[in-house]
Amino acid sequence: MRRARLAFGSLMALGLASALWVSPPATAADPSPGVTGTLKEDYVEANGLRFHYVHAGQGPMILFLHGYPSFWYQWKDQLNDFGKDHFAVAPDLRGYNLTTIPQGTDQYKMKLLVKDIHDFAEKVAPGKKFVLVGHDWGGLLAWTFAMYHPEMLEKLVIVNAPHPFIFEREMKENPVQRWGSNYTFAFNNYDGFKWDEMLSKNDFAGLTQGILGEQIKSGRYTDADVAAWKKAWSVPGALNAGLEYYRANHLNPPYNETHPADKIPTSWSGKEVTEGAKSTTIEVPTLVIWGLLDTALQQGNLSDMQKWVPNVHFKLYPKDTHWVSISKSAEVTQDIRDFVEGKETPRETAEKPTAR
Repeated sequence: MRRARLAFGSLMALGLASALWVSPPATAADPSPGVTGTLKEDYVEANGLRFHYVHAGQGPMILFLHGYPSFWYQWKDQLNDFGKDHFAVAPDLRGYNLTTIPQGTDQYKMKLLVKDIHDFAEKVAPGKKFVLVGHDWGGLLAWTFAMYHPEMLEKLVIVNAPHPFIFEREMKENPVQRWGSNYTFAFNNYDGFKWDEMLSKNDFAGLTQGILGEQIKSGRYTDADVAAWKKAWSVPGALNAGLEYYRANHLNPPYNETHPADKIPTSWSGKEVTEGAKSTTIEVPTLVIWGLLDTALQQGNLSDMQKWVPNVHFKLYPKDTHWVSISKSAEVTQDIRDFVEGKETPRETAEKPTAR
């Protein structure tokens, strides 16, 4: 039980049918919560799955990828803003919300996730380069996609998501990161708990407080926002499907204080998840946005990044958490816009404290 408490505490810090497409995507019959105003939703077949996505505007594509346990809604503010002059798109990733939920852990391996994004992008914006933005698992996927398909990207934006090789280093060498990643042992079934059932208890009370609590307290999220997240979490199989990302790709440290190495047969490997990539050096111009109060993903994940990403820029938020893209939605949106539009972007900058 101590391990369960440790794992759940870390999660709260984290925030944490094949067919060939031959006709235009079918428009959703009943609008999903949050699909209002200029936002529209559609479905498209890609990599043998039916993907649900929300979009706005026309022009060059900017594609937003969410993490766990999120869904397209995380990016609704960015969709509304970029929809003014871009084709702004946010899909529900494989296994989430209204997208197909494949059965079996192997269906969530990184190579399949990368192919999802490749095929999805080719369906909704064929032959066009685009800007890719990712957070959490969506960021891990975005990092990896940039190694497999750099020719498809104009720019890359990462929000609180570790670089695959740096993450491996930190989980091997940094005890603070091993502590922060304790919850991943539970997600990988080392602790004997059914975490999808535990997370859904009491009307998703733990998830609501851990991920949305800050937004509710500040007034950024209304009852309608909370209801939208709960509806996505309520889709049968979706919470467990998100956990399959961890299991399929062995996302956990090799050991920590409560999990001795001889009991942990597999752990995260940058080499494994990038096997077959064109290059593990990312030359695409990259912006990394990071809430420094993220206790699940430690600040060591930012060190020595130039070795892997020569053209990287950092925007730091010292007072924000893993969920900075929501808590500082307007500021993060402006950061992304400035970077995309080619405005002068310092190599390193941090949000300045506001006067009281």
